[in-house]
Amino acid sequence: MADRTGAPSTPGGPVPQPPTPQPPRFTGEQPPPAPREFRAVWVSTVANIDWPSRSNLSVAKQQAEALAILDRAKAINLNAIVLQVRPSADAIYPSKLEPWSEYLTGLQGKEPQPAYDPLQFWIAEAHARGLELHAWFNPYRVRNAGARSPLAREHIANSKPQIVKQYGKYLWMDPGEPAAAQHTLDVILDVVRRYDIDGVHIDDYFYPYPVEATSANGAEAAALDAVPSNGQRAELEFPDQVSWQRYLQGGGQLDRASWRRQNVNQMIEAIYTGVHKEKSWVRFGISPFGIGRPDRRPPGIAGFSQYDKLYADAELWLQNGWLDYFAPQLYWPIAQAPQAFPVLLDYWQAQNRRGRHLWPGLYTSRIDDSARSFTPEEIVQQIEVTRSRAGVAGHIHFSMAPLMQNRKGIYERLRTESYQSAALIPASPWLAAAAPAAPLVNARRAGNGLSLKLGAEKNVVQYAIWAKYGDEWRFTTAPAALSEILLPDAAGAPVSAVVVTAVDRLGNESPRVTAPTF
Repeated sequence: MADRTGAPSTPGGPVPQPPTPQPPRFTGEQPPPAPREFRAVWVSTVANIDWPSRSNLSVAKQQAEALAILDRAKAINLNAIVLQVRPSADAIYPSKLEPWSEYLTGLQGKEPQPAYDPLQFWIAEAHARGLELHAWFNPYRVRNAGARSPLAREHIANSKPQIVKQYGKYLWMDPGEPAAAQHTLDVILDVVRRYDIDGVHIDDYFYPYPVEATSANGAEAAALDAVPSNGQRAELEFPDQVSWQRYLQGGGQLDRASWRRQNVNQMIEAIYTGVHKEKSWVRFGISPFGIGRPDRRPPGIAGFSQYDKLYADAELWLQNGWLDYFAPQLYWPIAQAPQAFPVLLDYWQAQNRRGRHLWPGLYTSRIDDSARSFTPEEIVQQIEVTRSRAGVAGHIHFSMAPLMQNRKGIYERLRTESYQSAALIPASPWLAAAAPAAPLVNARRAGNGLSLKLGAEKNVVQYAIWAKYGDEWRFTTAPAALSEILLPDAAGAPVSAVVVTAVDRLGNESPRVTAPTF
């Protein structure tokens, strides 16, 4: 059993409860450094989990739902959206490579009417609110088990059937087929070139989660529930015999599992290199299954092996620095010893020798009405665990639905306890570390507040603003697209001092400017 800090506790004894976080209060002549934390949420489009809520909504309702999500995220002081743009080798944007997703219109290949570009809409509205937009791609899934619409004529299952395999109720691209990896890379780089995204994100669907030969479904749930693969259940073999035999006939020396991992590794490296060749500031993140390879696990950790079953060598990706942020899906409670959240977090931190961002995924959607529901306290405390680790400065909620629904009060707990003020996204100095020039700041009294006229270099996307009320400094941010903002008086107390910096796309912060407030 592990307590909430990962330290051993008395077997059978109560789990120590940390004190409720108190609002930070900053005083003094100068404000402290800007707070930094990646606070993101996955917005799933597959099966209409988060957006749009149904596949037959009008365009006006789709956009209204998107705006509601973005406003909710901004109100709670999140700073990034990870939007699923390619759920099943399809697209929520106009593409010459893949058809429109059925989750938009109910029919794969059918464009929303009146015509609009949902991805562009999300990007523009996110940036207008000072939120980053990361585009989330499923690398190899071709058709989800719950899909209802017939495949579009131009879908890859029709245009390149030789690289697509039936696996249980799924269709899946064979990662051993070079054309499959190239197609996924082409799709990702097409989005990077055409859209002003801040990040590229892929999840845990490399080779498919194994399904039992008899039932052929329920694979992800079994892995999450840590059902051991003890050889007693017959698993359906992924049908890659053609590409495997071709590899052997070409002189390949690896065993089959190592060859499969090599196929995935080559794609990961190609994405990382390709994304940064196109746009150096676009970060590449991966959110793999949360448990590492069996031969390196901490004592007491047990469960599904992505290394052996999904052929995901996440430790190698960290070792080689083939990503900018790593978001292992740590979807288990703090006190669940075989998959204890703090122990797994510490494990991945130890693997992260290149100092990439480590922003774990939180299973916020587990706050539900099931017998295994998380309490909101579980999520609040998991955030506190991340903040107790020096090398961890962020997290991602899965997914937006529980925050929109305020399930069991989680939204209010986060708003009033975990996210009491804004935060900048941590910088990525391995990509670029030059600071932008200091902004131009002109302050004047205006009605019941202080008006700031701002100006900055072209590469600046945000302003970080400290305002002093009485003896207390308060922090906020504003998109650089705004040339003027108003800092309202607080309960009759005017702003007595203001300190502003300019922040570029990689989180680099300019020298400070202190503006007179008279």
